[in-house]
Amino acid sequence: MANLTSTGSGSFEAEAYQEKILPGVSRSFALTIPQLPCDLRKVVTNAYLLCRIADTIEDEPELSALQKVVFHEQFLAVLRAEEKPQNFAKQLTPLLSKATSSGERELIANAPLIVCNTHRFSASQRQVLLKCVSIMCQGMGCYQSNASLEGLADQREVDRYCYYVAGVVGEMLTELFCQYSDEIDEKRADMLTLAPSFGEGLQLTNILKDLWEDRRQGVCWLPRKEFEELGLKVDAITPGGSDKAFVAALRYMVGVAHGHLHNAFRYTLLIPPQETGIRRFCLWAIGLAVLTLRRIKARSAYSSGQQVKVSRRFVKATILGTHLTARHDWMLKLLFSGATTGLPFTPLLSPGPGLSHWVTEPSLSGGYQADSVSLLLRDGDK
Repeated sequence: MANLTSTGSGSFEAEAYQEKILPGVSRSFALTIPQLPCDLRKVVTNAYLLCRIADTIEDEPELSALQKVVFHEQFLAVLRAEEKPQNFAKQLTPLLSKATSSGERELIANAPLIVCNTHRFSASQRQVLLKCVSIMCQGMGCYQSNASLEGLADQREVDRYCYYVAGVVGEMLTELFCQYSDEIDEKRADMLTLAPSFGEGLQLTNILKDLWEDRRQGVCWLPRKEFEELGLKVDAITPGGSDKAFVAALRYMVGVAHGHLHNAFRYTLLIPPQETGIRRFCLWAIGLAVLTLRRIKARSAYSSGQQVKVSRRFVKATILGTHLTARHDWMLKLLFSGATTGLPFTPLLSPGPGLSHWVTEPSLSGGYQADSVSLLLRDGDK
C-alpha cells in the first residue's frame, strides 16, 4: 500500500520534531538516546515515541476500555499505512484530559510527524517497530483494564506485565542493533536471551520508585502472593512504613530488579567494545537504575519518588565513569560490582521467552522468574 504520510520537504521537519519533543516526554531517554550512532539514534528515538503514544492512550483516564482498544487498533493501522495519521491525531487529541501531560498531548497532536519518520525507515526496521508496538498494545490492555490497589497475583504476573510494557522493548532494541552491526548480529541469540531483562529491570525500578504515586492513582503492580508470604496485604500498605515485613518485601522486590539489571549488564558486555555509543546508551540506563535501587533500599520509609530520585551529582558521576570505562570490560565489571555491593540480589532462574512465545501462549509466565522469597530472606546480598 502506498505511504500515506508526507514526504519531501516534510521529512526534515518530521525528523527535527522528534528530536525536539523527546525531552518533553522523557528526560532519561533524552539523555541516553543521543549516545547512539546517528542512524540508530533516529530509529530508536522514533521507536520510543511510538511506544509513548501507545502508552499515552492506555494511561488516559477519560478514555473507556473500549475507546483504548479502538485507538490502539487505529494507531497500529496507521503504522501499517492503512489509515491516515492525521485522522488518528484529530480524533484522539480532543479526548485527552489534563491528567495527560502537556508533552504527551503535544506528541499525540503531532503523531503524523512521528509516523512520517517511521515510514521512511527500511522495511525490516518498520517490521521490528510494528511488532513491538503491537505486542505492547495487546499486553497493556490486558493489565490496565484490571489494575487496582490489590496488585498482581504473584511475581510471575509482575514479570509478565513488565515484559509487555518494557521487556519487549529490550528485544526490539536488540533487533535494531543486530540490523545495524554484523558483529552484534553474531551475538543475536545470546543477546535475545538477556534482552527482556534490560527493559524489565528498568521497569521494576520505576515501579518501586513510583509506588506511592501509583497508589494515589488507584494502581499497584506488586505481587500479592509473595507479599502475603511475608505477612503483608498489598492493598493495605501505606507510605512511611518501616516495619520488618514491609522492609523484607521491599528488599525482595529490589533483589528481583537487581537480578534483571545484572542480566542487563551481561547483555551490555556482549556489545563489541568499539561500539561505545551503544554501550553508553545501555550503561547509563543501568547505572541510574542501580543508583535508584540503592536509594530505595536505604530509604524504605520513602513516600514519594522524589525522595529516592538520583541527584544530578550522581548522574554526572555515572556519565563520567562510563565514558572512561566503556571500552574495557574488566573496568566495567569492577564499576558494576562496586555500585551493586550491598544490594539484595535474587537469582533469576530461566531466560525470558521470545516474542512468539508471548503471542501464542499469553497465559504462561514471562520474563525471568525468581525461585522463592526464601532465597532473599536467607541471604539477600550478593
